[in-house]
Amino acid sequence: MLLACVAALLSVLSWSMVTSFARQAAERTQDNILEASASIIAEALRSEDGEVRLELPYSAFSMLGAISEDRVFYHVTQGGATLTGTPAISAGFVSPAPGQTRLNTTTYQDEPLRVAAITRVILAGANRVAVTVYVGQTRYGVSLIANDLSRTAALLSIAFFTVAVALSAVVARTSLHQINVIAEAVARRGPTDLRPLRQTPPQELAPLLQSLNRLIDRLSRSLRQSEDFIAEAAHRIRTPLATVRAQAEVALHSVDDVTEKKRMRQIIRAVDESSRSAGQLLDHATVAYRSENIPDTAIDLAQIARAATAALQPTADMKDIDIHLDANTAMVRGDDVLLESALRNVLDNAVKYSPPETSVTVRVRSDGASGEITVSDSGPGLDDEPFEKYTERFQRGKNAEGTVGSGLGLTIARDVVLAHQGRIELTNNEGNGTCVSFILPRA
Repeated sequence: MLLACVAALLSVLSWSMVTSFARQAAERTQDNILEASASIIAEALRSEDGEVRLELPYSAFSMLGAISEDRVFYHVTQGGATLTGTPAISAGFVSPAPGQTRLNTTTYQDEPLRVAAITRVILAGANRVAVTVYVGQTRYGVSLIANDLSRTAALLSIAFFTVAVALSAVVARTSLHQINVIAEAVARRGPTDLRPLRQTPPQELAPLLQSLNRLIDRLSRSLRQSEDFIAEAAHRIRTPLATVRAQAEVALHSVDDVTEKKRMRQIIRAVDESSRSAGQLLDHATVAYRSENIPDTAIDLAQIARAATAALQPTADMKDIDIHLDANTAMVRGDDVLLESALRNVLDNAVKYSPPETSVTVRVRSDGASGEITVSDSGPGLDDEPFEKYTERFQRGKNAEGTVGSGLGLTIARDVVLAHQGRIELTNNEGNGTCVSFILPRA
């Protein structure tokens, strides 16, 4: 739009300048012809028997009539007295000095009239007589020529505007295409993808891309520092928590008072919750760090499921929960550490929320396009909140009240699956419990 406005302004200025120059050129042409006509008439003056005689040359008026249909007038004076012609055209005209030409614009019969005057000295007998010739012409021809040129200039200006707008549109579309390419490259990225942009923009857009990459780099360093701090803090917290839990276990077995035992169990429960939260914070920091560069390694989801199931089996045995594993080979590409961490967190939730003496089922399947891991439990299931809420940080459903947890397990799983170009699905089982599925592209 801005380029179109600039082109329109330039077109108007061009038309105005050409029109002005055309009028000046037409007026200058008319003045030259008037001067030439007056000079021809002056050259035709002669002296006979001491009197000034004049035979009007046809060529003087044919020149004036050749350029337009204007009316032509003349006036010849000798010492201020009229010899011939129309006196009115020289009214108020100061006669030029001999040998000089003077131009003036006047009005005759309510029409603008351009008049050229030239004075010539004629020898009439023994006397030198100054004779002034005035030649006037109306200005219709000048206006006609100027208007014609103005129309031509207007057409050229319109053509210039059209071409300029078309070229501007092409240039703008070409430039904006590169910007759109950069914008699409940024839009396609996930929330944790902070790699620099590798596009090759035109020279004009190179500073923009460099600035954007510098911003991404600063943001990446800032996030990495935050994740490092969280990981370090969680690591430092876990060690003293383990010590506190060990001491609380010793105290629990060394006291006989029921009230004191209850207090010790509450302390142990709080320490377990804090230790679990610290462990999930470490997992979350690991995901944020490793998801920036997912390796292109073939992984069998069945092996991931076996490892995670084996790790959670002791916890499940404490609640008499049976973990059923139904795993078929499903090859995907990615990071086995992250995928196992994601599955372990989901399986931990399943064991944690399932009542004692129930079961948790882990299935691994593969079809033509994807590999899938599904974890089904017998817990309270999901409430009426949107399922996307459960994958946000520290968000827990109403059904989770009274159960130890930090609200990070599904967040970790979501981030891992998204980093592998997959998706996570949460549904309620037909009976009780929740079903969590990882769907990943096949290798």
